[in-house]
Amino acid sequence: MADSDYEYEQDASDDEYIGERRSSATRAHASGKRRAREKPRKPQAWETSTPMTTSIDTYKEAADGNLQQSVQEREEERKRKRLRKDTKPFQRGIIRHVTLVLDLSEAMLERDMRPNRYITMINYTQEYVREFFEQNPISQMSVLGMHDGLCIRISELSGNPSDHIAAIQCLRAPKNPKDGPKEPKGSPSLQNALELARATLYHTPSHGTREVIIIFGALLSLDPGDIHQTIKACVRDRIRVSIIGMSARLRICQEIVGRTNGGDQTDYVVATDQELLRELLLATTTPPVIRSTQPAFAAPAESAAALMMMGFPSRVVEDVPTMCACHGMLTRGGYTCSRCSAKVCSLPVTCPSCHLTLLLSTHLARSYHHLFPLRNWTEVSWKRAKEKGSRQCVGCLSAFPEPPPEDHENGQNGDAHQETVDGADGKRLVDEEDEEQKASESSRYECRACESHFCIDCDTFCHMVLHNCPGCLSQLPASEVQGDGDVTMAD
Repeated sequence: MADSDYEYEQDASDDEYIGERRSSATRAHASGKRRAREKPRKPQAWETSTPMTTSIDTYKEAADGNLQQSVQEREEERKRKRLRKDTKPFQRGIIRHVTLVLDLSEAMLERDMRPNRYITMINYTQEYVREFFEQNPISQMSVLGMHDGLCIRISELSGNPSDHIAAIQCLRAPKNPKDGPKEPKGSPSLQNALELARATLYHTPSHGTREVIIIFGALLSLDPGDIHQTIKACVRDRIRVSIIGMSARLRICQEIVGRTNGGDQTDYVVATDQELLRELLLATTTPPVIRSTQPAFAAPAESAAALMMMGFPSRVVEDVPTMCACHGMLTRGGYTCSRCSAKVCSLPVTCPSCHLTLLLSTHLARSYHHLFPLRNWTEVSWKRAKEKGSRQCVGCLSAFPEPPPEDHENGQNGDAHQETVDGADGKRLVDEEDEEQKASESSRYECRACESHFCIDCDTFCHMVLHNCPGCLSQLPASEVQGDGDVTMAD
């Protein structure tokens, strides 16, 4: 019993101990405990005021005494994070049929994301819809919502992003003021969401992919029946499910993703902050890889390649307004179906009369870049920059920073990571594709094919929007060069 009086010694003051108990070791131990308690702890990511809060201590001071170069490197690293993806060519389904399921339960009122999960999800979902149809213009999407143990349909399956964005905005600002905004309530139901998604994707053609993307923020699912039977039905209908969690990892979510993706559970990720949620959503804009293995019950016709008939109509402008076949509204302009001559408002769309897929050649070209993605560019060291003598970016013609003096460069080579290696023949060895993308010390990034140097903004723009290298496109083929060396310029 005597020893138990000293169990909470660190929580008491020194004045409580008298005589032999107040030894020097005891006072030092107690003062050390107090200092440990008084030291402020580092806040977690969800406790900060903004998700992008960065301490000034994380930046390194440059040799001239300022932080400008360190801040620039940190900004370049942030931009290069979005380029960390596999660029190996795979067979992918460029015609996608996606059902986006939103969690509208009371768990979305949590404030670990500012202002809360619900508003954050609504804002990022609208951005995601725009980016999805920018990268997949010939695909179609439908939006569903889960609340009160039910699954509701927010927008129908269509290829018009404006319809989906307007339907998502109506969740917070409905067209009828009497309805009021739809606040999160109740509990979600994964089984009802998968069943409604199956019914939505059941009549989609076999040449396109069937995908379900679920944003799930709750820790439970209110299912009316056996969800394992629903998972078997999804596997039988060749539906691939991806889940983005906002709370903790759930066993049922792992099973859903694993069984519908051939045992691969990488499509189930939990977003720990707002920035990661946005990155996970934008990552699903890339079409999934087509698996070579087919289920044993799949028919031979389902696994074989098939031709798809498409129409490429031209835009018409009429003097007298006529009714469109897609919305039933009087319009002067539109597109005429190449098979039945029905007029539609916008492309791409499926003709309401003859069900022919109508699109433009540019839409098909934008979807084609997923099959042959642009390879990641490598970071350029100061040695490589001096060797090439690059002064400005090939894409935007912005000036590059001047190389440092020889003594300053030699002092940094010991600490800097060697990104490029010169072989015995003087040629630069190509780095591995799976190497982590970092900021370049010279603010230059080199194309592996044409060896042109670009800035970080052109690097991001070419990989995320253009999907082509301006340096490679500017090089004329050998057939256009005459025998005397003159170049034939084409109009």
